Amino acid sequence: MRLSQKNITAIHPSNELHLPDASVFGLPEKVLQFGTGVFVRGLIDYFIDKANHAGLFQGRVVMVKSTTTGDIGDLREQDGLYTLIMKSVDAGTHLEEKRICAAVSRVLDASRQWTDVLACANNPALSVVISNTTEIGIMLELVDKVDSQPPNSFPGKLLAFLLRRYEAFDGKEESGLVILPTELIPGNGTLLKRILNDLAEANDLPLDFIHWLNTANDFCDTLVDRIVPGKLPPEDHRQMETLLGYEDRAMIMAETYGLWAIETQRPRTKERLSFSGAHPGIHVVEDISKFRELKLRLLNASHNLSCAVGYLCGFETVKEALQNGDFNSYMEDLILEDIAMSIVDTAGISPEEAGTFGQSVLERYRNPYIGFEWLSICVEDTNKLRIRAVPVLRQHYEKYGFVSARLALSFAAYILFMHTRQDDSGRYSGQSSGRNYTVIDEHAADLHYKWSRYSGHKLVRNVLEDVRLWGADLNTLHGFAEQVWSYLKRWLDQETLLISDVKKLSL
Repeated sequence: MRLSQKNITAIHPSNELHLPDASVFGLPEKVLQFGTGVFVRGLIDYFIDKANHAGLFQGRVVMVKSTTTGDIGDLREQDGLYTLIMKSVDAGTHLEEKRICAAVSRVLDASRQWTDVLACANNPALSVVISNTTEIGIMLELVDKVDSQPPNSFPGKLLAFLLRRYEAFDGKEESGLVILPTELIPGNGTLLKRILNDLAEANDLPLDFIHWLNTANDFCDTLVDRIVPGKLPPEDHRQMETLLGYEDRAMIMAETYGLWAIETQRPRTKERLSFSGAHPGIHVVEDISKFRELKLRLLNASHNLSCAVGYLCGFETVKEALQNGDFNSYMEDLILEDIAMSIVDTAGISPEEAGTFGQSVLERYRNPYIGFEWLSICVEDTNKLRIRAVPVLRQHYEKYGFVSARLALSFAAYILFMHTRQDDSGRYSGQSSGRNYTVIDEHAADLHYKWSRYSGHKLVRNVLEDVRLWGADLNTLHGFAEQVWSYLKRWLDQETLLISDVKKLSL
């Protein structure tokens, strides 16, 4: 039996599975969501589903596939329903929740159903727009035209939608929407608003519309946090279907921890985000700076500072690496000493807050139920290091006058990981301990060129001084290049990155 709305009543209820109430399927569509990936389903749509069942929000989500990649067939066949399996360990206690999420009313493909997407603008019940289009989704394309079917970029699509909304309700202020980008970019709402203004000007849109765009709509900076690996391993998936008694091709897994911080000063926005009372991880506040700094540095920066180290040391997953005592000590020191102590006093963060959050990150890394692969974290590692980790380097240097050995080791591992060859199809791949891996990174060609032209200390200095990569010349951090080269030289001589190098740092 395949999971679907008509088959819900045939699923045997149990204490292990939270089933949707039939009344949920009749709720109005209040949210337009650009993005169909596992993360937004594992966190945002879960929060909304939980709120609906608590009687707090009472609205469903129209999910929009906004890119040409990805497959929405399974979700459509299952009427937007999917099972979410959440597992974690907290202070030795095993936590687990299973629920069929029913927040999604329907799934639209912008490339084929743009007329249907625009028609949602006519819905008076609609109050929120959510996006999760990755860090490169919020980009300005000045040549994008709002009358295209559809516009190419996400900002172009959103601008066209808001223009239709403005026209449908004669520019009334109350027709404005709460816009919540969840892309992991500092100031994501502020950035999206600026891009839409630039795009509106490039498209010669009416001044009255631009005024409505800026005053009637609330573009909120947000921050989200949950590890959502996505599909269960095949054997675990089969066992879960047997346990639950139905087939679900859209089933996903996640940890139990979840955070969604939303910044707004508008009372009307707070009223519209009534789902915030459904989970202690949702925070609608006037300033999310502290949430952002803790999460971006202690979780995200540590992810990207350690991913090349973990993979090149021979570990496939984060869980596997943290089970190794030497690597575990390296991660503890990286997070609790190098990063936590660097960000203390930033955004009002106290040593206690940094330490507590850092410990929670380590607990999440050790989650035995989550097999998060290092290679998946390495995707677009250059851009992520620039956004997440480079500020840590600079903060550490400003506080202590040097960059720590662990941070230097991390950048040396990144440079080694980006030592690739290009195949006939244009893909870049590397090799480590007999394993071949594909580098998926916007700057793979840049690093490939640097490796082909430079060597030794010159290679390191050329990588670190590249402002296009890092937004700054990292050679200005005195002694940093020398530290990075000392590790890289040792690994090149040994033709591998040894766990012993990590162990030395943990002594």
